[in-house]
Amino acid sequence: MKLAVDAARCTGHGRCYAAAPDFLTYDDEGYVTARGQVVDVPDEHAAAVREAAASCPEQAIELTDD
Repeated sequence: MKLAVDAARCTGHGRCYAAAPDFLTYDDEGYVTARGQVVDVPDEHAAAVREAAASCPEQAIELTDD
């Protein structure tokens, strides 16, 4: 699975990194650090990342299968 965060949509609510704290982190301004990137998601984080994507009010997180 791959995760992409749309930097233009992310407003720093923090719900994503609260749902997947072992995988997603935030920067000094409170935005998820994966903004504007495509990141490989290890299998052990897949459930948490799905929850993180579902919790984003801006729908800034897109998940795709490899």
